[in-house]
Amino acid sequence: HMSRTELLTDEMWARIEPLLPDRMPRRGGQWIAHRAVVEAICWRFRTGSPWRDLPAEFPAWQTVWWRFDLWSKDGTWDRILVELQDQDHAAAELEWNVSVDSTVARAHQHAAGAPKNPTGGGGELHESVA
Repeated sequence: HMSRTELLTDEMWARIEPLLPDRMPRRGGQWIAHRAVVEAICWRFRTGSPWRDLPAEFPAWQTVWWRFDLWSKDGTWDRILVELQDQDHAAAELEWNVSVDSTVARAHQHAAGAPKNPTGGGGELHESVA
């Protein structure tokens, strides 16, 4: 049984952990373990909540956001994605599906930014029926 803040199984974590940057703190202060931060990032994207609304069970939102931002900029997330895809592809567990949607949605001329006619429409006949 997993709580609402435990989103990764031990198996998932075992695949992700070696792909993360050095886990030793580089400066003074309390170091927050990567797993707690990754769990918080997963929770945030799963719920769509703002960073500031992370539950108290997670590390401070500033810590979580800072590490997410750092790993986005240094390519960590991209490397994790590629590595996990490569592992699944090598194990024949990755299935590629491509879906193309050619739907075209057209807006009414009044909604599309067309010039507005003060009589209520362009080229429409407005005769009195009386």
